[in-house]
Amino acid sequence: MQYIYGIHAVDSLLRQNPKSVQRLWVQQGRDDKRIASLLELAQNQGVAVARQPRQHLDEMVSGRHQGVVAETLDVPPVHGEPIQPNLWREVDLLKAVQDKDGPLLILVLDGVTDPHNLGACLRSADAAGVDAVVVPKDKSADLSPIVRKVACGAAEVVPFVRVTNLSRTLKALQERGVWLYGTAGEAEKSIYDSDLRASMALVMGAEGGGMRRLTREQCDHLVRLPMAGSVGSLNVSVATGICLFEAVRQRRGEDQ
Repeated sequence: MQYIYGIHAVDSLLRQNPKSVQRLWVQQGRDDKRIASLLELAQNQGVAVARQPRQHLDEMVSGRHQGVVAETLDVPPVHGEPIQPNLWREVDLLKAVQDKDGPLLILVLDGVTDPHNLGACLRSADAAGVDAVVVPKDKSADLSPIVRKVACGAAEVVPFVRVTNLSRTLKALQERGVWLYGTAGEAEKSIYDSDLRASMALVMGAEGGGMRRLTREQCDHLVRLPMAGSVGSLNVSVATGICLFEAVRQRRGEDQ
């Protein structure tokens, strides 16, 4: 059993994956336009709705629920296919790489364990049009209710790939023409001086420690964000957004 909460997260869940929702809990006394829109959406999707006092919703989740909580079940895959369409396997990722016309933009998060950072990274990935987000199964945050809340709907639409062996996946991407750009504070080359227009995977390291050694050694290029102030580094989700949109800027042919 899992509880997804917050207006944006629940709205996206109802639109993208209504079959996973067992019941929508709505706070008694809340009848504003946003709630009315969710209720209409739930009715159209055939999702059961129940009203509860705010105190009951407060006891269900620890975060700010905004008056709505979606009750979901962890449903096993049907014939090997996940119930949430954007949850990919490694084979799905590699097929997408082979099938796509034009340059790819993939985000690899090597050991990002903070759910708020993962949610923010997913939100940036969606905004930048990333083809997929790849994370290792071990030592990485999963798509928890907190991640979904922070992601504001991106967790239901951005292709999300959990892989058993990240090194093997990175090698498979390289073999299919995807360049690996790893971020490191001590790298000689700035990301702004790098050509990001070809198919690429942006590899971001964990909070504090950065990329693991094997991941770092596998990268084709190491790049850095120039820091002008006294702060030595940026939060991983902030750095991810900056790097992704630099790639987007270059691909659109915008001037420096």
